[in-house]
Amino acid sequence: MRRAVCPGSFDPVTNGHLDIVTRAARLYDQVHVAVMVNKSKQGLFTIEERVALIEESLQDYDNVTVEVFHGLLVDYCKQRDIPAIVKGLRAVSDFDYELQMAQMNNGLSGVETLFIPTNPVYSFLSSSLVREVAAWGGDVSHLVPEHVLRALSAKLRRDA
Repeated sequence: MRRAVCPGSFDPVTNGHLDIVTRAARLYDQVHVAVMVNKSKQGLFTIEERVALIEESLQDYDNVTVEVFHGLLVDYCKQRDIPAIVKGLRAVSDFDYELQMAQMNNGLSGVETLFIPTNPVYSFLSSSLVREVAAWGGDVSHLVPEHVLRALSAKLRRDA
């Protein structure tokens, strides 16, 4: 069985994230979406909310599993016998950082990283940009699924 993981913080999940995960789901028998916990970052959405939003976004994909993980991504991969990490690349600036991470992960565990070029429609898209634009009242409806937009709007109204 061909298995891969798509890691991230997904705060919130965007159409760019979903593009990469669904493309990976067409290439692999099983894709794990690992919602990684970064203790140094305070997220807008709780980990549980992120998982629920991702699961709803990917409910039509039987070969995608969404899980939370605390720790090193290579440990997640080892524990689940996952030989590949799939990452989306938006720009050259992403490549510099992601290449270092890929080389470190391979050196630590032998896990390979595969890069998928982002759909040009999403080349500028990041969760932080979505949060910032939405916080200032900008229209992000074309950047996230409808249920994520509703959750984002409700979250920002509560925090205002």
